Amino acid sequence: MRPQLLLTYDFPPMGGGIARWMGELARRYPQGSLVVSTGQVPGSDEVDERLPNRVDRLSVPARRLKTLQGVLAWSRQASVLTRTLDPEFIWCGTLKPAAYAAKWVRERVGTPFGVIAHGNDFLILRHQTHRSALKRRVAKGLLDAASVVVANSTWTRELCLSVLGELGVSLPEDRVRVVPLGTDPDFFHPGIDTSGVRSKYDLEPGRWLLTVTRLVPYKGVDTVLRALATLGAEYGDLRYAVVGSGDALAELKALAKKLGVAQRVRFLTEVPDADLPALYNLATAYVGLSRQSGLDVEGFGISFAEASACARPLVGARSGGIPDAVADGETGLLVNAEEPDEVVQALRRLLNDSRLATALGREGRARVERFQNWDRVTRDLRAIAHEFAGDVARSG
Repeated sequence: MRPQLLLTYDFPPMGGGIARWMGELARRYPQGSLVVSTGQVPGSDEVDERLPNRVDRLSVPARRLKTLQGVLAWSRQASVLTRTLDPEFIWCGTLKPAAYAAKWVRERVGTPFGVIAHGNDFLILRHQTHRSALKRRVAKGLLDAASVVVANSTWTRELCLSVLGELGVSLPEDRVRVVPLGTDPDFFHPGIDTSGVRSKYDLEPGRWLLTVTRLVPYKGVDTVLRALATLGAEYGDLRYAVVGSGDALAELKALAKKLGVAQRVRFLTEVPDADLPALYNLATAYVGLSRQSGLDVEGFGISFAEASACARPLVGARSGGIPDAVADGETGLLVNAEEPDEVVQALRRLLNDSRLATALGREGRARVERFQNWDRVTRDLRAIAHEFAGDVARSG
């Protein structure tokens, strides 16, 4: 069977949701059925040697793949790999910069390619193409050459269709597909002993809300802090753990102090992945209140799937792709993150009704086992690639 080729800027040991997704594909494609082309990152040898599929690292550092010189080097290497491996299909982990190399290969070798869309990337694309005729022409050329676009949520698909229409791209609507994301139910699961992380991170007894995220304004950690301040008098044992780092850390710490909840909050900025399952198990509820702000949006929210895998009830914002990650009334509660009262009411429901919280968590775990997992994501992408593998008639 001919392999598939994945061109991706984001790949472990890089952090972030896109890198995690791409790494899971390299781990879960059957051995020898995928080759990954990406840039150099310190510590990559240890990651690559554990994967069942080949990772072809360019001599170019990953950060330079977005430069003209980096794109040219990537395009040449992708051509060499394509002529050597004869892949049936090429996946682009993101539109830019990977699609430049994929389009180069398509024009010279004829191998079809697909683009994976994440949400904020197409918001940025829309912004750029509204401001620059040149970027509009370039984006149209890249997307016209693609055989399929795969979105990570229903919301992202609608955004893609809107941007494609604005650009005048000829891609039919049925070639914009949705592949919702997932997680690893073997790594994230309920019943994990939490005593180790309690001691390690100084998490005292009590009920803990949890958020795992980058600390940037649109992620909504400030809203959770305000909800905690409102609920504090009612629930004396309520605490909040925030796992992640980012530019907003100092601002969020200052807000917690201003609200009088600093003693109830732990900002955990140096947490290895190995500790995440126990931290999810520690939580009474997982809270993610990302809101769309300018060019920032939550395209899906992998942390919701991780929390569900650990049988935790969810409170999520009715924003972006989060409704694909949180089944309202089934695995969690969706709220308007711009309405603090809705957030407080949802948290109060879970804190007051342990049977509801348990039922939501149980259904979340079942959903991960049957659908919201990386094995299903991989099967979906492989099937789509097979479907369009012979698609060489369309021209960029």
